[in-house]
Amino acid sequence: MFRAKPLLPLPSCHAAARRPTLAPRMPDFRAFCNPATREPAEIVLSSDESHHLIAVNRARVGDTVVAFDGRGTEWICELVADKKSAATLKVRFAQKSRPLPYEITLGQALPKGGFMDAIVRKATEIGTARIVPLESERTQVHLDGERSDKKIEKWQVAALEAAKQCGNPWLPEITPVQTATAFMESARGHDLKLIASLQPGAKSLKTVLAAFQSAHGRAPKKVLWLIGPEGDFTPAEMSLSQSCGFEPITLGPLVLRCETAAVYALSVLSYELQNG
Repeated sequence: MFRAKPLLPLPSCHAAARRPTLAPRMPDFRAFCNPATREPAEIVLSSDESHHLIAVNRARVGDTVVAFDGRGTEWICELVADKKSAATLKVRFAQKSRPLPYEITLGQALPKGGFMDAIVRKATEIGTARIVPLESERTQVHLDGERSDKKIEKWQVAALEAAKQCGNPWLPEITPVQTATAFMESARGHDLKLIASLQPGAKSLKTVLAAFQSAHGRAPKKVLWLIGPEGDFTPAEMSLSQSCGFEPITLGPLVLRCETAAVYALSVLSYELQNG
């Protein structure tokens, strides 16, 4: 015969009140700034940054805010005035972050749609130092004059938003748009110049990095990655890249979309350089 188990007594309200409640810790708010002095006692944010901090993120007086200049300096602050047009921060102390021990430049042929925004965001999260937008022979997006300037401003905003989200105190430099061929011919000052390639004979990244380590006794410090558009670079562009010292690198047996290729290439390279 089935016998029901006796019900356990419910805890009293006093017992429940004695249990500690752990509230989830919210991350510190972050805001971009460009103070007039190196050692500011107080920072007044721009209208855009103030609106984002107060109206969007809902920071309030007394909250901790990390202000950063995109060049490695951070100020740990307290919000003392929550005006949406001119939020004021009282500086507690400053700290300087070291840059990564390597520098990656991404030369990215412009993709269609809004994919460049996503590439800029992911490149910032990964720690890319420089992003060079390129027009290649198969690029379907062509920018000039005012349109180009507006796009660069939009990408700079995307990089700033990504830096705030991931806590990167260094903003990547985003250069003006240029042609892929001109960039290949003028690229100087890199330990390694790499180009993603689907061609037979393209080497693996590990092979190229191992060869550099063997020849120089160290890992490369400055590396340039070149990523093509939809349809990849033309055979003429690939040939020019190799004459300019670029190493064709395979990203595996599958054909990747250009935005996937950029994130994949930057990720595996940064991983290898961190652990090299």
